[in-house]
Amino acid sequence: MVTIVDADPGWAAEFERIRSKLGDALGSTALGIEHIGSTSVPGLPSKDVIDVQVAVADEDAFERVSAALTAKGWRRPPGVWSDHPVPGFSVDDSQWRKVFFDEPAGTRLVHVHVRVAGRANARYALLFRDFLRTHPDEAAAYAELKRRLAAIAPDSGTYADTKDPACDLVYLAAERWASETNWRS
Repeated sequence: MVTIVDADPGWAAEFERIRSKLGDALGSTALGIEHIGSTSVPGLPSKDVIDVQVAVADEDAFERVSAALTAKGWRRPPGVWSDHPVPGFSVDDSQWRKVFFDEPAGTRLVHVHVRVAGRANARYALLFRDFLRTHPDEAAAYAELKRRLAAIAPDSGTYADTKDPACDLVYLAAERWASETNWRS
């Protein structure tokens, strides 16, 4: 089951501790470490999972990141990971590829998404976050969708797969906003 909790003002401080640990482990391999996802939007209800995006220079860095993080207890689920392509945007698989990690055993729930800086999926995460941070009505509608979906989704996979098209609708609005405001990540 998926549980959506009220926003916790402590999520930002928790992210800062996580960023510090990731930064120590990854050094200059990480071009940036950003708080993403719903816990990065003040006031937005969420699953109690801190999502982090680590930006790297290229896919060659994926293995360096993997070695560094697994040495610190981070767990890399098996398989090839990618984000779903947004309708109307690049269908080039490389634009959506990522490496994914779960938190070390026995620690707070964290999902680390390692993406190549400048690719479509890295932009998506940051633009989505910034749009919701600056558009409280859209954030409230998104929160309601998440609560209702969590109430009926049988598992987290179904929840995520069903939520993706709604996120794309938010993202398409965010792209228009980015164009109008000259948003830059």
